Amino acid sequence: MTARWHFVLVPSLVLSLLLLLSSQIAFLRGSFFKDLRLGRLGTELTLENYLRFFTDSIYVDSLLLTIRISATVAVLTLLLGYPVAYILARMRSRWALLLLAAIIAASFITIVIKVLGLIIIFSSGGTLNRLLLSTGLLERPLTIMGRPGGVVVGLMHFTMGFAVLLLYSIVKTIPRSLEEAAEIHGAARWRVFLRVVLPLSLPGIVVTALIVFNLCMGAFTSAALIGGGKVFTLPVLIQQTVIMQTRYGMGATISAVLMAATLLINLLSVVLLARLDRRRTAVA
Repeated sequence: MTARWHFVLVPSLVLSLLLLLSSQIAFLRGSFFKDLRLGRLGTELTLENYLRFFTDSIYVDSLLLTIRISATVAVLTLLLGYPVAYILARMRSRWALLLLAAIIAASFITIVIKVLGLIIIFSSGGTLNRLLLSTGLLERPLTIMGRPGGVVVGLMHFTMGFAVLLLYSIVKTIPRSLEEAAEIHGAARWRVFLRVVLPLSLPGIVVTALIVFNLCMGAFTSAALIGGGKVFTLPVLIQQTVIMQTRYGMGATISAVLMAATLLINLLSVVLLARLDRRRTAVA
């Protein structure tokens, strides 16, 4: 008789869904009521908050900025993280496990400490700026504060460890013998990577990119601390709308749009990947 262990997961799944759906329904419901200031909401259903969001350039620009920053972080994280993951997965030395353990340990460091570390490193009197100024590479200190580029650096510092771990597990599933067989048949190293390793790891790369993108879409700390009140991503705008202005209805609307945009981009990515996979299968 086969034990049905998946039934053990049912209570935790139901509890997780209840907690998730209850919070989502709460702010979705609040987005359809007009703000009366001081945290009070109207009693009549209205689409005024959504109309204001899509007709006010501040909110639309913030949405586009959030998507642009998140996409940039996802691409740069993949470009920098994939080589590291590939090297670690193919290393036969004990150093591979030590380096992997270091990445795991660094991933447990809270984002606030990481961001404050970046602020210290890139401060005008920091070691990095002093070194660059002394060598003549820069005429004035380099700063990341209050700039979208700085927010990108902060988010990459936050997501890089997760991306490397995910990509490492993906590359590990690709047999080394496939690469060796291609090399034996005369394929150059770069061709082996492009024709064997990359196609086999493509689904995992897309999943990693989406995970990084989703983390960045909802990230608040990096944008708030490094942005310094000058980089208004949607999470920062939500915080200011709810905490500073006590407009719960508009805050709920921004949250709903953020969630809808993230879900839509994920759905489009999955559909596009499925079409590419079908086309590649048909050609093969």
